[in-house]
Amino acid sequence: MASVRELKKDINFVLGDFIEAVYIWENDTNNKNSDEGNALIDKAIGVFDELMQKVNKNGVENTKAHFKAIRQDLANKTTSLIEELNKLA
Repeated sequence: MASVRELKKDINFVLGDFIEAVYIWENDTNNKNSDEGNALIDKAIGVFDELMQKVNKNGVENTKAHFKAIRQDLANKTTSLIEELNKLA
């Protein structure tokens, strides 16, 4: 179960760091509470909810492959979010 706990922490930290990066971008560009920033934060929260739902899914046959797929999904979706943030900068 330690791997599940670590995966949940990773999801929380990675997406939390992304949201913090959005706040830093808003602060640096004087775009506080911008629509673009809020949209990115909403997407990050949606990704968080989606991934946590997958982590908590019961009845998975191959748990190792399931969690590996979730980690890959986290990496792909986070990369996509970062690319969107970079387009704003």
